[in-house]
Amino acid sequence: MTVTYPEVGATREGPLPPGYHHVRRRVRVGQGHEAFTAAAAALARWEPQRGAGLRLRSDADRVALGGRFSTGIGVGPLRLWVPCLIVWVVEEPERYGFGFGTLPGHVETGEESFLLSVEPGGEVWFEIRAFSRPAKWWVRLGGPVAKLVQSAVTDRYAKAMQKAPL
Repeated sequence: MTVTYPEVGATREGPLPPGYHHVRRRVRVGQGHEAFTAAAAALARWEPQRGAGLRLRSDADRVALGGRFSTGIGVGPLRLWVPCLIVWVVEEPERYGFGFGTLPGHVETGEESFLLSVEPGGEVWFEIRAFSRPAKWWVRLGGPVAKLVQSAVTDRYAKAMQKAPL
């Protein structure tokens, strides 16, 4: 199964592709390499998703290139599950993160990434980058509400990483 958009990897570096709604958040999550190591471990264990209140189904306990997962938002039988694929991973001494793309069945089409980095002064930053557009007619119809939901979930991802045990 392949992702539902052609710009695979565009959240890793450089400008986000035109024709999509863009999201960017950057928050400080700690100081020093110990904080970076702990934050990277939390990120690899899906802490942003779980900390944002989403349910998670995954074929792995840890993020890995080619891994498939679904997140669910809602309650009980009203929970909406959206399938994704990890399309890139970076593991460097001062950068860790991954990007995931939408699979068929997702309500949007696009890519989102989570990246931790250590600045020269030792501050640890968490950055979220995404581009997306509706894949379902009812998401297009509810465009402003969908953008508000995406923004709220993005804020919860950032807060979850700031609260992660470092």
